[in-house]
Amino acid sequence: MHLAYPAVLSALLFCTGLYGVLARRNAILVLMSVELMLNAVNLNLVAFDVWLSRTAEETLHSGQALTLFTIAIAAAEIGIGLAIVLAVYRNRGTADIDKLRDTAEGHETDVPGAGTAAEKAEATA
Repeated sequence: MHLAYPAVLSALLFCTGLYGVLARRNAILVLMSVELMLNAVNLNLVAFDVWLSRTAEETLHSGQALTLFTIAIAAAEIGIGLAIVLAVYRNRGTADIDKLRDTAEGHETDVPGAGTAAEKAEATA
């Protein structure tokens, strides 16, 4: 099998994942697109490992070992990322990335008369 077939498939998968990261607004779909990009890299690693093992006298299978490492890192990333998305969804009520501003500042409103509870307490005291 030629190296061009998995390389082209990997490029298509990576471009699809990149489009998903740049165009999607839902945080879970962005995480799925990142996983698609990581799978494209895994496909490239295995394809080049097989291609290089045919030409080399020693077969180290380093591409397959890196692929297993990447799969383990991706599983941890999805677990933590999904936990963060669920926590944000519970607090904010949406998983839309455009509607989420800075999570460190908390809930801010754009209404001029609405302030925080501390500001209202100081105003009435």
